[in-house]
Amino acid sequence: MINPIRNLNQEAVQQFLQYYRNGFLPRGQVFSVFYQEQLQQAIALFRLFYYARDFETFYNTAVFARQNINEGIFLYSFVVAVTHRQDTRNVVLPPIYEVYPYYFFNTEVIQQAYIHRQEYQGQNVQEGGYNGYTVNSNYSGYYLNLHPEQSLSYFLEDVGINTFYYYYNIYNPFWLSSQESRFQTANRGELYYITYQQILARYYLERISNGFGEIPYINFNVPIETPYYPSLEYPNGLEFPSRPQFANLYEYFYNYGQSGSFRNRYAYSLTYFQDYERRINDAIDSGYIYSSGQRVDLYSRDGLNILGNLIQSNANSPNQRYYGALYLYASHLLGYSYQPLDSNRIAPSALEHFETALRDPVFYQLYKRIVLKFQRYYSNIPPYTERELVFPGVQVQNFTVDRLVTYYDDFYTDLSNAVYYSPQDQQQSNFHVRARQSRLNSKPFNYRITVQSEHATRAVVKVFLGPRYDEYGRNINITENRLNFVILDYFVQELTAGENVISRNSYDSYLYAEDATSFADLYEHVVSAYEGQQPYTHAQQNYFSFPRRFILPRGSASGTPYQFYVIVYPYVTRQNDNINQEQESYFLPVVGNQQFYDNYTLGYPFDRFIQFEQLFNQVPNSYFQEARVYHRDDINAVHSD
Repeated sequence: MINPIRNLNQEAVQQFLQYYRNGFLPRGQVFSVFYQEQLQQAIALFRLFYYARDFETFYNTAVFARQNINEGIFLYSFVVAVTHRQDTRNVVLPPIYEVYPYYFFNTEVIQQAYIHRQEYQGQNVQEGGYNGYTVNSNYSGYYLNLHPEQSLSYFLEDVGINTFYYYYNIYNPFWLSSQESRFQTANRGELYYITYQQILARYYLERISNGFGEIPYINFNVPIETPYYPSLEYPNGLEFPSRPQFANLYEYFYNYGQSGSFRNRYAYSLTYFQDYERRINDAIDSGYIYSSGQRVDLYSRDGLNILGNLIQSNANSPNQRYYGALYLYASHLLGYSYQPLDSNRIAPSALEHFETALRDPVFYQLYKRIVLKFQRYYSNIPPYTERELVFPGVQVQNFTVDRLVTYYDDFYTDLSNAVYYSPQDQQQSNFHVRARQSRLNSKPFNYRITVQSEHATRAVVKVFLGPRYDEYGRNINITENRLNFVILDYFVQELTAGENVISRNSYDSYLYAEDATSFADLYEHVVSAYEGQQPYTHAQQNYFSFPRRFILPRGSASGTPYQFYVIVYPYVTRQNDNINQEQESYFLPVVGNQQFYDNYTLGYPFDRFIQFEQLFNQVPNSYFQEARVYHRDDINAVHSD
C-alpha cells in the first residue's frame, strides 16, 4: 500500500524552490547534517526526490541536482531517497567508501593517488592482474601516534564498520518520522538503544583483546584526556579539526577568539548539553515526561521506546524542543570544531559525520554516557523473575564450537573518486588506482547446541559472545558484565520432543554481512549482462549489518578467553497494531534486516539488572561456554588449522 502522503508533491516542490531561490550551500563547500541550516536544505532535496510521482521524474530530478546542488547535500539526500522509495528498493548503490574516499582514507593515501594520477601517461601499471596503481593504506597510528588507544585503529577506522554506521543513519534518519519512512518501526526508540549498546559492547571486546579495560566515562567538567588527530582532509583541502590531549571544554576556553553570538548555538554547546541532560535525568527519576502539555508515563509498556526517541531527539520524540539533542551539541564540543562564521563555511569534526564518527575514541566515551541514561531507567524496573527467564520443559544441555581464529588479510578499495577528473577525462581516461589495506578477518566456524525438549514447540535462539575476564585477568560477574555481550545469532527454531542438535555456521547469521561489491565489479556485471555474455544476478548489498569480518574480536597467539552464552525461549509474536509483518520486512540494525520480531525486548535477557547471579546462571534453558580466540598473522597457517 502506497503511503498517501506521497501525493503531496506540490508542497515538496515549493519547499525546495524556496531554498533554491534563496541560495543552497555552494558546490565545493563542506556539508554536515549536524548543522541545522544545511540539514534543512538536505531535507528539502530529499522530499523532492522522495515524493517524485514516478521513477522517471525521480531520475530526471536527480540528474538536475547532481549538476547543480552541493555534492554533499546531493549525495546524502539521494542515498536516503533511494533507500526509502518503493520503486528504488532494489537499486544497488556503490560502497560509500568508494564514492567518498576522503572520509575513509588518510591524507597520505589520497596524496599518493594524486601523484599516480600525475604520473599517468595513458597506460596503467600492471600488478598481479590489476591494470592500475596500488597505494598501501596504513591506519592513522602508523604515521602519527598520539595515544595508546590508536593501536585499535584497525577497528576504529575499518571501512566496513564505518559504512555500517553510515547506513544505520541512512535507513533511520533522526529527522524522518517512522510514519513517513518506508521502514515503519513502532519500537524505534528501543532500536536506538540496542544499536548503541551493541556498538559499545563490540568495541569493549576489541579493547579486551588489546589489553585495555573499560571504556572511560567522559566528564565534561574536567579536561578530556584522549586526543584525536583525524589524518583526514576534505575534498576542498580543509583539514578535519583535531582535539589536543587534555582538551578543556569550558565554554570560555573552547570559544576564545571565536564567534559567540546567540544565533550560533554551537558556541554554547556545553550549556545546551548540560540543560538537556538534566531534563532527561529528571524525567527518568520522576517517571514521566511532558508532551504537548500532558504528562506521559515513562514506565508504561512503551516507556523504553519513548525514552529512546526522546534521547535520540528524532522525529518521533515527544518533545524535541524541551529535551533537545544531546549527541548534536556533544559531538560539536568533543570534536573541537570551530565556530562557523556563517552556514556556508563550516569545519565539522569527525564526530559530525556518520562516515567518520566511529574513528574517534571519544565517540564511545560519549555514547557510554548516553547508554548509561538507559541503565538509570532500567534501575527502576524490576529484574527478570525466574518465571520470566525459564522455558518450561526445555533445557540446553551442551554447546560446542570449532577453534576460533582471526587473522589479517588484504582488502582493496577503488580510489578513483579521490582524484580530479575533467569532463573529458571521465569519458576518455582508463586511469585506475586502488588502496590496499590490511583488515581483520576470521576463519568460518561451526557451533552446535544440544537442546532437550519435553514437547514439540517453536522457540527463539539467541547466541551471545562476551568477555570472560577483565584486562587484569579477573573474572567479571554477570551482574557487571551483562552489557558487554554482543549478539552473534538470533533465529527461530522448531524443536521436536526429545533431543535436538542445532548446528549453525558463522555464515548462517544474518546479523553480519559480507564486504560490499565494488563499483568496478558491479559495472562489469551490468556490462556483461547488457552484452549478453552472462545473465545479470542482482547483487543486493547488505550495508546495514555489521561486517562479518568482525564477528570475532582479534585473538592472540595463546588464545584470548571469551565466553558464549545461548538462551532458548518461547517464540511469541510481537503484539503490534501499527505494522503488518506480512507485507514488509523491517530494518533492524545490528540485529539484522530480514528478520522477525518476537514479543521479548531486543536486549533480552541482558537488558535488565541481574539481582541474583546464581539464579541467572542456573536457568536450564540457557548455557555458558568459555572459548578462546586465537590470532594468526600467517594466512596460510590459518587455513591449515
